[in-house]
Amino acid sequence: MSADPPGRLIGPLRVVVEGEARRALSDAQIAADPDRIAQGWERRFIADGARVDEMVRLYQELGFETVVDPIRPADVDEGCGDCRLVARLQFKMIYTRPGRASRGA
Repeated sequence: MSADPPGRLIGPLRVVVEGEARRALSDAQIAADPDRIAQGWERRFIADGARVDEMVRLYQELGFETVVDPIRPADVDEGCGDCRLVARLQFKMIYTRPGRASRGA
């Protein structure tokens, strides 16, 4: 990574993150893990295996802690056939929260 000031990286990275976020299915179709939310994690989006590692690295470079959970059939609304396909294709749910330094830990 270059020595560019962090502010210069946010703009281009934001485009990638926002594009991935638009790919996510709604909360009504695939539920966020309530335990993760209670622990301060924010659901970001659902990604396929090829994109998960890339997005985790991106969020970590931006100073976030990340966690990745599989989409479980129990998380999927029964009426959403596309959602069931997402679960079967082993897509993952990405959660983030501010890094320890920014939380004062």
